[in-house]
Amino acid sequence: MEPSKQPSPPGLASQDVNPVFLQQLRDLAIPEEAAKKALLHTGNVSAEEAAMYYFNKLENEEGDEDFMYKMVFVVNMELAMGVGKVAAQVGHAAVGLYQTLQDKNSWREMAWKWDHSGAKKIVVQGTNVAHLLEFQAQAMSLSLPTYLVQDAGHTQVASGSRTVLAIMGEEDIVNKVTGSLKLL
Repeated sequence: MEPSKQPSPPGLASQDVNPVFLQQLRDLAIPEEAAKKALLHTGNVSAEEAAMYYFNKLENEEGDEDFMYKMVFVVNMELAMGVGKVAAQVGHAAVGLYQTLQDKNSWREMAWKWDHSGAKKIVVQGTNVAHLLEFQAQAMSLSLPTYLVQDAGHTQVASGSRTVLAIMGEEDIVNKVTGSLKLL
């Protein structure tokens, strides 16, 4: 009788990564080998840990010499919005930020480069409105374009509630602002 396979300890060969975590990372469009490397580097404990490692460390190694850009959405978790509401608010933030990018030639060029290099978008958790405002100020001090969604108040949250902050720029600079936040 063959013994049952036990979970592999961290740090073993790439074929020993958790297949569920690997699929979750692949669903985020992370290349398979990079996903395996991230899982192994983070001890194979969770897809979230591996994704954060990939987006903050490995991805820059995987890319070419050009700067990589990303759009990050910081969700105000204090509002306890439903999944659909969060999705709609992130959509508003994406459209609002993309419209903001049309205001300056350098931002339009950034939007074009972002779009043609995969249009990476990441959604992370912010604590409350003060947290979002702090990140917005920090992003603006680094000359990163931002857009802060204020809800109309027709459904789950009060009118004027600040729901999602969108930030865009070169990946390494954006990571200085939002790199420590957990994925949503």
